Amino acid sequence: MPTPAPAMPPLPQDVEQFLTWMNDQKGFSPATISAYRTDLLQFEEWLHREQHSLARPGELEKYHFQDYSAHLFHEGQARSSIGRKLSALRSLFRYLMKMKKIDKNPAKLVRNPKRELRHPTALNVDQMFTLLDEASVESGGAAGLDGSRQAEQAVTDREHAGHTRDLALAELLYGSGLRISEALDLDVDDVDPASGFIRVMGKGSKERIAPLSDTSVRALFLWLRVRALIAPPAEKALFVGNRGKRLNRRQAARILDEIRKSAGLPQHLSPHTLRHTFATHMLENGADMRSVQELLGHASLSTTQRYTHITLDHLMRVYDKAHPRSSVRGKSGEEGEDV
Repeated sequence: MPTPAPAMPPLPQDVEQFLTWMNDQKGFSPATISAYRTDLLQFEEWLHREQHSLARPGELEKYHFQDYSAHLFHEGQARSSIGRKLSALRSLFRYLMKMKKIDKNPAKLVRNPKRELRHPTALNVDQMFTLLDEASVESGGAAGLDGSRQAEQAVTDREHAGHTRDLALAELLYGSGLRISEALDLDVDDVDPASGFIRVMGKGSKERIAPLSDTSVRALFLWLRVRALIAPPAEKALFVGNRGKRLNRRQAARILDEIRKSAGLPQHLSPHTLRHTFATHMLENGADMRSVQELLGHASLSTTQRYTHITLDHLMRVYDKAHPRSSVRGKSGEEGEDV
């Protein structure tokens, strides 16, 4: 019988104190702290195999972090994920320096791997409307995109109430460009559809006001009207699952993928696809980058600029189709080639 691997020790006390400090002093969200904990546990597990530990941070050298980065790369981790894990380690070691637990910080000497250029995927307008139309049909036409009153028929059972919720969620993600975490964190008291706006708590506990589309307003009104068929009176969450508890990410992803399948759309989509699509369609229709940055709640303009590749592709397709002198691209075989 093979010898069992040694049990993983818990995170050292100094690391737990660092995570508490992040919560109490820095105001990081529970999701961020959970991600840091996972990253630090993974590093501690790797150190454990190398006969080291975060309980003895003063023993670590620059090469330990470089070796760990190489280990992650050979495991097939994305460069962005490796960079995030190294960032967590740098934050920890800055804290240890601040608290005088160590007298040198080898983590600060380690650079992130160069990030691969990954462009967000987005649905085109026809695909997006097909998705929303399908969600509207499944909800009994409750808030059809044409705004017809026939759609506002009473929803009398839990299944139809669930479909009405699904439509409201899809309309909100696309209509306002919310992160899925922002949408699922909403409480009923955060929402006043009649105002045309919604109050959102974004990353870093930064509040912003997001506008609501007309179809989002109708869908939210319908969902609020039937929400009590699923949600118990004491539940504050805006979006609840079929058991009456706050909807989680996995449930939301499954809901949207089921709508995609029913709509006959070929590509897999996630809740984040709708946020990407919101940004892409805004830019394609003339919105300026700074405004889209504010609508998305991006702290950095460089994050929003990832979408320019997509919109430039769109502009080139329009140009190639419409401009008389664009025959070099896309019009081969037609008269008037450049000579």
